[in-house]
Amino acid sequence: MTLKLCVAQLNFVVGDLAGNSQKIIDTARSAYADGVRLLLTPELSICGYAAEDLFLRPAFIAACDDAVKTVARELAGLKDLTVVVGHPTGGDRRTRSVAVPSRYNAASVLCEGAVIATYAKRELPNYQVFDERRYFTPGQGVCVFEAGEAGNKVKVGLLICEDAWFEEPARLTKEAGAELLAVINASPFHVGKGNEREQMMRSRVQACGLPLVYAHLVGGQDEVVFEGHSFALNADGTLAGRAPSFIENRLLVAVNRVQAAINLVADVAAERSPDADLWDALVLGVRDYIGKNGFPSVILGLSGGIDSALVLAVAVDALGRDRVRTVMMPSPYTADISWIDARDMAARLGVRYDEISIVPEFEAFKKSLAGEFAGLAEDTTEENIQARIRGTLLMALSNKFGSIVLTTGNKSEMATGYCTLYGDMAGGFAVIKDLAKTTVFRLARWRNAHDPYGTHPEPIPDRIITRPPSAELRPDQTDQDSLPAYEVLDAILERYMENDQGMEEIIAAGFARADVEKVTRLIKINEYKRRQAPVGIRVTHRSFGKDWRYPITNRFRA
Repeated sequence: MTLKLCVAQLNFVVGDLAGNSQKIIDTARSAYADGVRLLLTPELSICGYAAEDLFLRPAFIAACDDAVKTVARELAGLKDLTVVVGHPTGGDRRTRSVAVPSRYNAASVLCEGAVIATYAKRELPNYQVFDERRYFTPGQGVCVFEAGEAGNKVKVGLLICEDAWFEEPARLTKEAGAELLAVINASPFHVGKGNEREQMMRSRVQACGLPLVYAHLVGGQDEVVFEGHSFALNADGTLAGRAPSFIENRLLVAVNRVQAAINLVADVAAERSPDADLWDALVLGVRDYIGKNGFPSVILGLSGGIDSALVLAVAVDALGRDRVRTVMMPSPYTADISWIDARDMAARLGVRYDEISIVPEFEAFKKSLAGEFAGLAEDTTEENIQARIRGTLLMALSNKFGSIVLTTGNKSEMATGYCTLYGDMAGGFAVIKDLAKTTVFRLARWRNAHDPYGTHPEPIPDRIITRPPSAELRPDQTDQDSLPAYEVLDAILERYMENDQGMEEIIAAGFARADVEKVTRLIKINEYKRRQAPVGIRVTHRSFGKDWRYPITNRFRA
């Protein structure tokens, strides 16, 4: 006996109920023609993940319910095809004039035009970027359904994402008669998360003794990216199949019954390096943010430095050279090598490159403020004026031509406030917002050694990678005039911000007290800046986004 199962690893758009539904319908019809009789779509596939406060709107939930009915109706003629779709359902009930949520993160099982079962997610995550308890009520039951043709059916137990990270849902599903676990998911990417999922699911199948198919979402949604990496495991934990990451894919799984046991067989995509995953996450994040929001093109300030160089390389890999424009905006302090390297990189990638000097505007600002600043030495005020002139020029070009501005600040700068409000922070999308400076350098070297999208084999001039980083806002400036060495800064940042270690614990690990106190102080006093920063791509397990919610007014200093 063999049941052909398909994991529809698809890229959905939040709120595009008609488009998402049609994508499911088209995929189901195509898979059915190939002999598939069970199709799994990802978590909340009808509406996209995550719809956030759209879940609170009754009209949105009603439209999702209608979309489920549409999918069922359109697939009614496909005999013996079972399709699992994820969707929200339910609403609020009133208790003493208080709204009590009874909405569910659900999945419905469709077969021959009917909804034959609906399952509500039991375990609702409420950590990192997850906020499901704000929107949903935990489910209570289990869902086991039969899939396949008459005389050739398999009992499938349905779980949704977080359910499979706990022992009880899988155990109860097995007790209800399941022979195979089908887990539909929308789990945001961070480096290493794919292997973490595989290992957790391996523990799950070994504990419950059932094979498992893990159907995962792919695509970018605002600050998060879903990498796909769907997979199948046999009951002993061995890998039976794996879909490629960061692309839409139909993973076909043969579900074979050998005597009383179920055995899974599928293609296995090759393992990938963390930096390959990281690069593809940035590319997919840019492509989907630009594409799903309808921006025709992007523009960025190209300084000749490492950060803007990396952003340019990502943008071209994501969008192609014709949709990327660069502008070099030299000041009186811009080194000749910055001009040379910026021109060189733009030429390598074949993007439009323009130079607009900010010297006239800078002199005009200083002249206008000369009376106010009489007798005062130049300081960061004049540095910030230069950054804000550049921001104004980029935003003017954005307004005139419709291109969204990509900002080029990294996580180390966002953490310490080494960035200028309404200057280099001005823009619409922060590509490397969650990359520490040391990671920026490492990833630049990786990209120069690999050309995954065929845009240029070595896009970043070597001198951009090897020269000391500088904002070039005053003579002979380097970043380390104001900050500890990035190797030290980033290590402290990881311990304090990402892993919640206290200052004394970090000092005890061997870091100089002065460095720890300086970095942690900068993190705290620059919260107000980060609140005004554009959204950016999350690639670590904790970013300066939804999973960092600290008060601006705050005197806690440990």
